[in-house]
Amino acid sequence: MKGIVYARVSTKRAEQETSLERQVADLQSLAEEQGCDVVAVITEQQSGFELNREGLYRLLDAIRTHDADTVLVQDDTRLGRGEAKLAVIHQLHRLGCRIMSRQTGGELELEAGESTILHIMAKVEELQRKWMSQKISWGMQRAIREKGYNPALNLKNQGKGGRDKKEVPVEQIVALKEKNLTFEEIAATMQGFGYDVSRATVHRRYREWAKAGDAETEKTDT
Repeated sequence: MKGIVYARVSTKRAEQETSLERQVADLQSLAEEQGCDVVAVITEQQSGFELNREGLYRLLDAIRTHDADTVLVQDDTRLGRGEAKLAVIHQLHRLGCRIMSRQTGGELELEAGESTILHIMAKVEELQRKWMSQKISWGMQRAIREKGYNPALNLKNQGKGGRDKKEVPVEQIVALKEKNLTFEEIAATMQGFGYDVSRATVHRRYREWAKAGDAETEKTDT
């Protein structure tokens, strides 16, 4: 596990710094107990009811870019208070992040009511993603019927065997990603149109496209 220690106090009073130092020390000890490699320590002095926190954004960015897969906190209130706490926990769960708590000595445990709310939030988002994916699928099927377009014809290596690089319409991957579909959902959509691609392949093609775009921008600037 690669973890980030996240410590927070509610005010910027000087005496609160001692609490931050104590939290960090406790969480580094927890990381050692759990066999977690600490890659970053984030501390901040800000209200837990506030979502606009620089440290919180740094934490989410690190999890999103896979620099870490675990966050270590003193207890659930360090992530936030009230609705803000549930929003943060929900986002971390969406990113596949584990939450370790010193209070429990392991995985964070929530109250039954809070767990129910998070479950409902996850189901609502799942419905929204599936709805968007289905709308895109219907649109592509309509294009096939009305314009005779068949994306499967773009597969150039069918029947040739071997491990040639898979031909995938990157422009469609980019278009689906811009509609906020996950790589898993994009892969499922592409599979529905005859492309034998995995989530990893879709993610790799998108990264290659983004990297090529960055290189072209640098060339233009110079």
